[in-house]
Amino acid sequence: MANRKQRRRREKEKRHAYEIVEIDDEGNETVVAGPDLRPEPRSNGKKRSGSGRSSRSGTEQRGRRRGGRTIAQEPSWGRVTKRGLMFAPIFFVVVYLLGGSKMTVVGLIVQTLLLLVVFVPFSYFMDSLVWRSYQRRLAKERGGS
Repeated sequence: MANRKQRRRREKEKRHAYEIVEIDDEGNETVVAGPDLRPEPRSNGKKRSGSGRSSRSGTEQRGRRRGGRTIAQEPSWGRVTKRGLMFAPIFFVVVYLLGGSKMTVVGLIVQTLLLLVVFVPFSYFMDSLVWRSYQRRLAKERGGS
């Protein structure tokens, strides 16, 4: 069910009749028909101005929401390993703060590696759960619509 903000946005889109027009050299406006519309080329990753509608095909749009934000991605060990490397310094600091002066540097490193050995597969497992639930939701939407 759509929340209040989404309902207001939909209502606004229905209230306004948008037309895409061309202005010729003399200043006359002509309405551009559907087949004449071409997507503007993107450059440097900047968003294009306009109605906000995406010109991506269905396969490119899968896994993305409006605004380019990713919903769910297929799990990959490379992405999970990068995530583990990003969390490694945080784990190291936490182990240092909890261990205090009792632990040597080698002990801190070993504890951090043990945390990573648990974190990386668990993170992959969580990514696969999110991916599977996203795939089920897509299948339900396709079948239900």
